Amino acid sequence: MNNILILIHGNPIAQTIRENELLFPWIESLHVLAVTLVLGSIALVDLRLIGVRAINRPISNISKELLPITWMAFLVAAVTGAILFTSNALSYSQNWYFISKIILLGLAGINMMCFQFIIGKNLDSWNHYQQLPLPARISGALSLALWISIIVCGRWIGFTLEPVFFTVS
Repeated sequence: MNNILILIHGNPIAQTIRENELLFPWIESLHVLAVTLVLGSIALVDLRLIGVRAINRPISNISKELLPITWMAFLVAAVTGAILFTSNALSYSQNWYFISKIILLGLAGINMMCFQFIIGKNLDSWNHYQQLPLPARISGALSLALWISIIVCGRWIGFTLEPVFFTVS
C-alpha cells in the first residue's frame, strides 16, 4: 500500500500542489464550497424526510429539484478532495479523521442507496403525507447525522495532519 501512496505522492499534480503556495488553498476553498452545497441540499431533503421543514411540499418535488445540485456539488467535492489527497497521500492515509471521513462517506452512500432502492422506491406516493413513513424519517435523520459527522471529521483533518517522511528506495 505504501508503494501506491508513494506513487500518488510523486505524481506531477501532487508535486505542483506542494510547490505552489496558493494552489492548495484555492483547491481547498473550492472543496469546502462544494461540500457546503452538498450538505445544504441534502439537509433540505433530510429535514423534509424527518418532518421538520417544508411539510406541505411534496417530497418528490423537493428531491427532484435538489438532486442535480447535490450530484454536481458532490462531483466537484470528490474531484477536489482527490486532488488534495494526492498532495500528501501518505499523511492523509494515516490520519484518523481522514480515515473516519472516508468510512462515513461510505456509510452515507449505503444509506442513500438503501433509501433510493428500498425505502423510497414509492416516493411519489408520499407526496400528500406531512409525516412520512418511519423508515424514511430514520433514513433522513441518519443521513443528516452522517453528513454532519463527515464535515466535522473533514474539518479536524487540517488540525491533526502531521507530515510523514519517507524515503524512496
